[in-house]
Parts: sequence; C-alpha cells; structure tokens
Amino acid sequence: MDKTASFEDAADLGGRSSAGADAILVSPIGPIDSVLSEAVCREVQRIFGARVRQEPLLSSVEFALDLERRQYHSTRILEHLAKRVPPSTLKIIGIVSVDLFIPILTHVYGEAQLGGIAAVVSTFRLLEPLGPVKAKADLASRLGKEAAHELGHTFKLRHCPNPTCIMHYCRSLRDVDMKSLKLCPYCRVLLEDEKKRLAKQKLRQPQ
Repeated sequence: MDKTASFEDAADLGGRSSAGADAILVSPIGPIDSVLSEAVCREVQRIFGARVRQEPLLSSVEFALDLERRQYHSTRILEHLAKRVPPSTLKIIGIVSVDLFIPILTHVYGEAQLGGIAAVVSTFRLLEPLGPVKAKADLASRLGKEAAHELGHTFKLRHCPNPTCIMHYCRSLRDVDMKSLKLCPYCRVLLEDEKKRLAKQKLRQPQ
C-alpha cells in the first residue's frame, strides 16, 4: 500500500457517499508490517463505516521513552499525533511496535483520547504467545480488535461489560482473543448516535 493509500468505498458519517468526507487516518509509526496496517484499515472501515486513509505522520516515538521504565508513555504519543492531524481528518489511530504504558498501569495495549481525535495501539504485547504458523494472522486479528477498541473511545464509547464486544476491557490476551470483531447492539447504537452528532456538527461549520 502507498504511504497515503485510502479505502474509498465507505459511507460518510451521515450515510452518504464517502467522496469528500472526513477520513479516519491510520498512521503507522516506525517499522510496521504493511499487512498489519492494511488489516487495521479494513477493520476500521468495516466497523466505523467511514473513509479510511493510511499515512505516516511521525517517524519515531523516542520522545515518549521513559528511561527508568524502558517503556513509552502512550499519552505523549497521543499529544504529538493530535498536533499533526491533517485537514479533513475525523480521527487518527497510530500503530507502534514499542511497549506502551501509562503511569498507573504496568503496560497498555493502547490508549485514546475519550471523545477526542487521537488514539494509539501497539503490537508489542499482542505478539505473545503466538506460534510461528498463525502468528501474522492472529496478530492482525488482535491488532484490529484493539485499534477498533481505542478508536471507539474517541467516539465516546466506554468499556462494555459484554465479553464479546469490541469495547470490552481486556486484562489479558485471552480476553482479546475471546472478544469478537463487532460492537454489541448497545455500543452500536451509541456509536451511530455519536456519528450523527458529528455529522450535524460538521454541517454547522463554515465552509
């Protein structure tokens, strides 16, 4: 896929043609396998029904390295992504391969700005335990789930008690593997309501 490739065949937030609609931007940072980033693009488009573009915005996340913990502070990555959002971007999800953390937890699979624009997800903790035969397929599935989960937070979705819902909070990789690549009916309604609110908000903005 080209660095600025897009997935065009999707409806915009109001259910109309995607042409000219704001896009969800998938932004690989560092050495991310294109198979994985493209898998994220497909799942994001399918779940959120918006146009999806892929474009790298940051070359590195070394600015977020905590030398004492030897991990990367995900909140700092979110802040940098949010400052670099291109025009006509609805939401942005960064993909990294480093170990992420927030101060109150030992590690996180990803983080998002609740009701904001930026999210980030990492492959680092999603790799284990994976056997060599299905490793890439399983990693792509896990990454798609966690990317959609974090983007869900940017649409104001909170953690869901349904263990099969994409918005279920996962304490382990077993939890990640158990949940589906779908929103439960309740979270789907909340997402559609937020999409409608964003569409109305955009219509009120001066052209």
